[in-house]
Amino acid sequence: DPSDIRRRADVEQDVFRAGLAAGLGDARDLPLDSHLHTVRSPDANAMLEAYCILAAERGIAELAITDHVDFDPTMPAYGFASFADRERDVREAAARWAARGLAIRFGVEVTYERAFEEDIRGWLRRHPHDYVIGSVHISAESPYKASSVASFTAGRPLADIVAPYFDEVIGAARSGLFDTIGHLDFVKRYLVPHIMPAQLAAAPELYEPVLAALVDTGT
Repeated sequence: DPSDIRRRADVEQDVFRAGLAAGLGDARDLPLDSHLHTVRSPDANAMLEAYCILAAERGIAELAITDHVDFDPTMPAYGFASFADRERDVREAAARWAARGLAIRFGVEVTYERAFEEDIRGWLRRHPHDYVIGSVHISAESPYKASSVASFTAGRPLADIVAPYFDEVIGAARSGLFDTIGHLDFVKRYLVPHIMPAQLAAAPELYEPVLAALVDTGT
């Protein structure tokens, strides 16, 4: 609703509560959940063991723990948790839960920026994971940050507005670094109320270059 001027976090909390009320938080018998953050990420406060307990209760056979790693020093997950700490948490949980039929994979969600691609490549080579998500997030220099997005979107065609974000997503897919790409159109979260999700939904052609990159690379 463009007239809703509350903080984005408050709106998202209401959406989350509405989803729970509709039963969306009660997923069961899924083959896996492969995008999970713990207290080793700056945006989460969940304990790994809690995920394991819920997975066992709900018949989810496999988890991938994918805490954030950033390479831009201005981003919140830069240096937040060490590789050793993250790997120890996950490998120990995997050993504890294996006998109960729950597989736990050691994953990571890496923030992709072209400027750091070679740094990411070298780090992943030195720090192997079972599963790697590449995602584009909003940095301090992004035109989508709260202090810039209104002026950036004003008077621009929709294609030009989303181009910086989708170009980075395409770069992530074509980099060959990742098993999958996280939240392809995460940018829409930051465009509201200047650009609404319905406007993006009405322009599927904007997604086609991204989808082509995913198909071409098997990401």
